[in-house]
Amino acid sequence: MGKPALDFSTEPGYIFVTDDAGNRSKFSLAGMLRAADIPTGLTYSQITGITALANLIVILIRTLIDRNVLDEDFLEESDIDLNTIVEAIENMGGDYGNPDLTGSET
Repeated sequence: MGKPALDFSTEPGYIFVTDDAGNRSKFSLAGMLRAADIPTGLTYSQITGITALANLIVILIRTLIDRNVLDEDFLEESDIDLNTIVEAIENMGGDYGNPDLTGSET
């Protein structure tokens, strides 16, 4: 049996494993994946957690605005406004007007 791994790291196309003795091994991902393992055309609608997360962010933003913690400008120099945030949320399947955390399709 090999030595237990102490650390994992990655770089594009590879996984590096360092054991407790300091030995570093490099493994190519190409040999571990098949084309059938890589989804094509994956969208937010196939991952309900992304939509729920987007809607959770909506609830947080709306609550903080309602409590006067935030206004409708974001970043240090007001580089992003609420409309930009709403558009990003909707691109992830969220709904700023009616956030739903159930994960069900609407």
